[in-house]
Amino acid sequence: MKAVVITQPGGPFVLQIAERPVPVCADNEVLIKVMAAGVNRPDVFQRKGNYPPPAGAPQDIPGLEIAGIVAEIGNTVTHLMVGDRVCALVVGGGYAEYCNVPQEQCLPIPGSLSFIEAASLPETFFTVWSNVFDRGDLKDGETLLVHGGSSGIGVTAIQMAKALGHTVYVTAGSDDKCRFCEQLGASKAINYKTENFADVIKEATNGKGVDVILDMIGGDYTAGNIQSLAVEGRLVLINTMKGNNVQIDLAQVMRKRLVITGSMLRSREVAFKGKIAHELLTTVWPLLVSGDIKPVIHSVFPATDAAKAHELMESSAHIGKIILNFEQR
Repeated sequence: MKAVVITQPGGPFVLQIAERPVPVCADNEVLIKVMAAGVNRPDVFQRKGNYPPPAGAPQDIPGLEIAGIVAEIGNTVTHLMVGDRVCALVVGGGYAEYCNVPQEQCLPIPGSLSFIEAASLPETFFTVWSNVFDRGDLKDGETLLVHGGSSGIGVTAIQMAKALGHTVYVTAGSDDKCRFCEQLGASKAINYKTENFADVIKEATNGKGVDVILDMIGGDYTAGNIQSLAVEGRLVLINTMKGNNVQIDLAQVMRKRLVITGSMLRSREVAFKGKIAHELLTTVWPLLVSGDIKPVIHSVFPATDAAKAHELMESSAHIGKIILNFEQR
C-alpha cells in the first residue's frame, strides 16, 4: 500500500509517499480501506519528533482518524462486516491506504455523510466527549468556555455543547473567526488578540464565571482560567501549546473549590475508547444524522499533498478540519 511517512523529524516536507506492507488484522481488529484521513495538531507534533506513538502503533505513519470501508475482519469481530462504511479513532497509521483498528473504536458513518466529512469526526468528537462531558462533567444548565474555538476541537465543542443545551463561550484569534464561532452557536466569541478573555467572561456571566473550561493552550492562559471559573468549576487541559510550567493562585483554587484536571487520549486502553464510542453513538450520532451537528471542513488535500496540509495546520489560518483524500490520486 501507499502511505504518507515521516522520513525524519522536521518540517512539513519530511512527509513523503512510500510503500508499506498492508497491516495484518489481530483477532479483535478490522482492516479499513482508507478513503479519507483527518489532520490533527498531534500529527504535527509527531512529525517534529515531539510526540512518539505508543508501543505497537506505526512509528513513521501519522494519522489519528480515518473513514473508509471495512476490507477484512478479525476472527473475533462481532458487530462489523466487510463492506461496512465506518469512521474510526486510531493510535496512528491513518495516513495510509489501509489501517487496522480495534472494532470498539469504529463507528458507523452517520446518515449520508461523505467519507471526507466522516473523517473529520473521530479525533475531535472522542476528545470533546471524554474531556467536556466525562472528565469535565458538564451538567444540565452549566456553561462552557473553549479556547481555540475555530479549531477542529473548538467547532466540535461549540456544536456538541450547544446541541445538548449549554451556553458556550470561546476564544479565537481574529474577528472573522469569532463571527464564525458565534454563527456556529457560541453565545460569545472573544478575540484573544484584542480582548482579555477573563474580563469578558466576568462581564458576560455577571461575575459568576463558567462551570467548565476546555483548554488546549496552557501557559499564561492558566491564571485567567482560574479567574474565569465559577465556584465548583472544572478546568480540563488537553494540550499546553503555550507551555507546561505555570504559577497559579492556590487560594483561589481552595476558595472556589476548583478541580484542575486533564487527559491524553491516544495512549488510553481500547476498552476506554470503546466506552466513549458507545456514548457518542447513542447521544451524539443522532444529532449528526439529524443535521443538528455538522462537520466543519476547511480544506481537503490529496494524500500526496500532506505536506501542504501540515503547512496550513501550522499556520492556524484554518477554521475547522483539514482532511487528506485517499480517493484522489
